[in-house]
Amino acid sequence: MTSTAALTEQSKAVVLNYMETLTTGDFDALRGFFAADTTWTLAGDLPVSGTWTGPEEILDVFVPKVAAKLVPESMELEFHGVIAEGERVLAEWDTRGTTLDGRAYQQHCLAVFTVRDGRIAAVREHFDTLHAQQILFS
Repeated sequence: MTSTAALTEQSKAVVLNYMETLTTGDFDALRGFFAADTTWTLAGDLPVSGTWTGPEEILDVFVPKVAAKLVPESMELEFHGVIAEGERVLAEWDTRGTTLDGRAYQQHCLAVFTVRDGRIAAVREHFDTLHAQQILFS
């Protein structure tokens, strides 16, 4: 049986490695972090709000719908760290970019990751959806 401390460290390492890989844009490597039935839930009323299931839906549909609103070369992620307990990890970061029509997009994000068996099993992401609506989806 894995101790809570060991589980916490394992979960934290998975999310930190995922976040580091995210900055590379290597989607093939990113797929390896997700369980086959992973869910990614974004609250709110945005066109991308809801629950996305599986790495294909998350990486091939959800992420591109958001990224398509930004100039690719302008996108930056700045990670602030994680807090972990057991299989749950809270990650904090800023997303910045320039929209296709030249507006600045700056978003502070929090997400609760659930890690099971060394893979991300669920994510609940939270950010200012009004800002996203006004800048990305207006």
